[in-house]
Amino acid sequence: MPFIQDVLQYSSVSVVGLEKNTGKTECLNYILNRVKNSGKRIAVTSIGVDGEDIDRLYNNAKPEITLFEGMVFITSEKHYREKRLTAEIIDVSIRKTALGKLITAQVKNSGKILLSGPSDTKWLQQILQTMKEQHIDLTLVDGALSRTSLASPSITDAMILTTGASLSENLSKLLKDTSFACKMIDLEEVEPSTKQKLEQIEKGVWTINKEGEIHDLNIPSVFGINNRIGEIFKYSNTVFVSGAISDNLLNSLRMQPQAKGMTLIIRDFSKAFLSEASYMAFINRGGVIKVLRETKLIAICINPVSPSGRRFNSYDLQQELQKNVKVPVYDVQNIQ
Repeated sequence: MPFIQDVLQYSSVSVVGLEKNTGKTECLNYILNRVKNSGKRIAVTSIGVDGEDIDRLYNNAKPEITLFEGMVFITSEKHYREKRLTAEIIDVSIRKTALGKLITAQVKNSGKILLSGPSDTKWLQQILQTMKEQHIDLTLVDGALSRTSLASPSITDAMILTTGASLSENLSKLLKDTSFACKMIDLEEVEPSTKQKLEQIEKGVWTINKEGEIHDLNIPSVFGINNRIGEIFKYSNTVFVSGAISDNLLNSLRMQPQAKGMTLIIRDFSKAFLSEASYMAFINRGGVIKVLRETKLIAICINPVSPSGRRFNSYDLQQELQKNVKVPVYDVQNIQ
C-alpha cells in the first residue's frame, strides 16, 4: 500500500489540492480505506467544506467521504444532521462556524458524510491537540489552499498534495506549476530562536536586527507596504510578514537596494501566493524566503482527468511529474 505506512508514522496529515477536482477526496478515501484495519485510532476533519456529492461549478458527480466504524470525525452541526452513517456524539464545541457548532463524534456504522471543520488555524491546532489527548493516533485533515481561508493545512505534521488536469490542461504548465508548488512547500525553516520570537505574532510587518531584537514597523498588513517601502529596512533586511505575500510585494521589495541579502520570513508556505517568475526574480536579486513552520511532503497524488473531460495518460503524467519532484507520485485509482 504505497505511502500508507508513511502516513501512519505521523500524528496528523493533511490532504491538500492545488485546485478543485485534483482528486483530493479520492486520495482521502484511499487513505481512510487502508488505515481502517491498521489498529490505529483515526480521526478526520476538514478545513472548509468538502465531501459534496455534486461539484457545484461543473455539476459533475464527486466522490463522497466514507468513514468506517470506530473512526472519530469533526464536522459542523449542519453536516452532522445530513450524515449517512450512525454515530455517537463525543463533544459539541462552544464556538460556532458559519454552519454551526462543531460536533465531534465516533462512527458506529460505516457510511458517508460531508465534512466542514474549524475556521481558523488556532482552532485547528486545538483540535489536533485534543485528538492527541484523547489517544487518537492519526488525525487526517481535508486541507485547502486559499487566500480566503483562515486555517492553514501546514500545521499538520505532514501533507499529501493532489494535482492534475484541472490545474492545467496543458501538460507543460501542469508540470511547471506543480513543481513550483513543491518548491514553495520545501521552503527552509528559520532557526529555532527566531521562530520562538515570531510565532506568536498574529498581525503586521516586523523586522529583526542583528542582535535578534524584533521591531514592529506599525504596518498593519502588506497592503500598506508600498506607501512605506522605505521604512521596511529601517532596522535590518530581515523582514517578517505575518499574513499572505504576493507578487506585488516581492516585486516592490526586489527593487530596493537592500533586497540583495534580504531574508523575507512568512508563517508557512500556504501564505505565499506567488508566480514562479516573481519568486525567481526575487531570488536572483539576492533575496531569500523562509518559513516559521516547514512542511513535510509525503507524496503527490494525481488526477489525470479534468472536469471538462480532458484526459492525460495516467502513467505518462506520473512519470513526467516524477522527474520534476523529489517525492513519490501516485494515481490512487491505478494502485493495485
